[in-house]
Amino acid sequence: MEQEILSEIKALKKLLAKVVGTSDLPTRQQFSKEAIAKAAKEYEKLSIERGEWICESDIQKVIRKAPWRAGKFIIEKFQFTNYFTRGRTLYFNKKDLQALNRELKKKNINLEKYMELEDDKEKFYKYLETIKNPTGRKKRQRFKIPEYLQDINSDPYNHPPREVVEKHIETLKQEYEKYRMVEYVDIFSGNYAMFKHIYYWDKYLDPEIKKKCKNWCSQFNYANEALKLIKKVKSQVIY
Repeated sequence: MEQEILSEIKALKKLLAKVVGTSDLPTRQQFSKEAIAKAAKEYEKLSIERGEWICESDIQKVIRKAPWRAGKFIIEKFQFTNYFTRGRTLYFNKKDLQALNRELKKKNINLEKYMELEDDKEKFYKYLETIKNPTGRKKRQRFKIPEYLQDINSDPYNHPPREVVEKHIETLKQEYEKYRMVEYVDIFSGNYAMFKHIYYWDKYLDPEIKKKCKNWCSQFNYANEALKLIKKVKSQVIY
């Protein structure tokens, strides 16, 4: 009985060695880490050739609205896990990319516009940080504070009434309708605005319209951020 089991195991090992492509190696080396890694790379290569995996530069073939180099964004924002890296190139499972594309269409999400929005938000919040910390100076490694220097401080003033900020936002919305800014400005989630930058047409747009719309976006985002902070504040003072 034991001999039969051993024979079956040997037969299975031979078969497995053929499957992973290491049958030409000595028995002890057929299932080494190096042999398995080599077989895995060969399998990846064949899978790519069969079209089962899509390289990052070809994502647009599956998701038409995907901009150049959207791979890392897809991994981070959508928690996409079925991918691998070969050299410096990312490869994504084609079926899962197709499934993601279907979901994006269902939710009416333009991937290129979503990436622009996240980039614009990042720049806006960095701008807010420069307002909060205008000096932007690094801590000095060596310093000396004069002994007589003390008691120089200031308490922040109370935040504006919520109604004032909401009225400002409402006024901005009325301007948006009055000047038909919908043609040049997108509003996302009702509280974040972004100018529609179209590279090939931007040169021909009236500079005054562009300036006015960008200024409106800045005010709208600023007011909504202020309202968000007021809602978070538990006391009457922002510290």
